[in-house]
Amino acid sequence: MNTLSYKTVSANKATVKKEWVVVDAEGHNLGRLASKVAMILRGKYKPSYTPHVDCGDNVIVINAEKINLTGNKLDDKTYIRHTGYPGGQRSLTAKVLQQKNPAALVEKAVKGMLPKNKLGAELFRNLSVNVGSEHKHAAQQPKTINLNEIK
Repeated sequence: MNTLSYKTVSANKATVKKEWVVVDAEGHNLGRLASKVAMILRGKYKPSYTPHVDCGDNVIVINAEKINLTGNKLDDKTYIRHTGYPGGQRSLTAKVLQQKNPAALVEKAVKGMLPKNKLGAELFRNLSVNVGSEHKHAAQQPKTINLNEIK
């Protein structure tokens, strides 16, 4: 048998085929949506997946304000940050954050599921979260994905 058939092909920036996809967040639970979007951003659904390369697709999330939070998470879930000054710890509940900036709720959930390194920062730049059904990436001709069909 030919030994070339045994070679594992490792993707790189030049050989990766990136696409633009639209995900409608309406009616989806936050964590389940975020995990599937993170997998699409990483490219784990592609046969050419390579862990150290950005081989995922560019994802546009629409209707971010219509996301579901189950149980008491709307009141109990807190987002904590620190200003850098003594006594500078600030916190927001999910309800307050959703009223202020509904897109930030989805962005924080997806960012937490990406790698905590340079690759994760690069992958996060491929995400666009929009409030409402309009987005500015119509020129890229994105295809719509149904997250319920993705395992």
